[in-house]
Amino acid sequence: MSDTASPWSRRILSIAKEGLTYGRDPFDRARYEKLLALAAEIAAVETGGDPAAIGSVFGAEEGYPTPKVDVRGVVFREDRILLVSERMDGGRWTLPGGWADLGATPAENVVREIREESGFLTRASRLLAVYDRDRQGHTRRYFSCYKLHFLCEIIGGEAKGSLETKDVGFFPEDGLPELSTDRVTESQIRRAFEHLRRPDLGTDFD
Repeated sequence: MSDTASPWSRRILSIAKEGLTYGRDPFDRARYEKLLALAAEIAAVETGGDPAAIGSVFGAEEGYPTPKVDVRGVVFREDRILLVSERMDGGRWTLPGGWADLGATPAENVVREIREESGFLTRASRLLAVYDRDRQGHTRRYFSCYKLHFLCEIIGGEAKGSLETKDVGFFPEDGLPELSTDRVTESQIRRAFEHLRRPDLGTDFD
């Protein structure tokens, strides 16, 4: 089972959550609950998952549906980029990062993620990109996501894996390892190298 979902089940989910957030009429709310259950049933067919379990995931999200936020750190050592090997993805490599935690700024989140996954202490210096995950070639998931890529500079620490990462390394643009494409794509990394060569580039978006 995966959590891959089509645009259709997600659109139904979004309509249902909007209705349950703003609807006050009890009959309308009952209809939106049925839409929510229908979205879970469709997602179950798409993914091979359990409708009840998926419904629980859908129901746990409260309020108006908005994209989740994923932060990724772009760290260079001379002309090599920092990547970490993901335990959960067969050792494939990605930019250090993950879901943003509540109560912390985007920059604080990315610095924390880099420290936890690679062992390096960094400082976020520039926002390189705000990507819509669905438009970047990643596998579609139940919920939409914005990916924030920050340029960060090393100020301390040393390379060290973690519970999530098994290895840490710096790679040249022409020698990238097998990537965890669910988390980062080759085009995103090559764009990061372009930002390294051309610091005058503005923030990428969409």
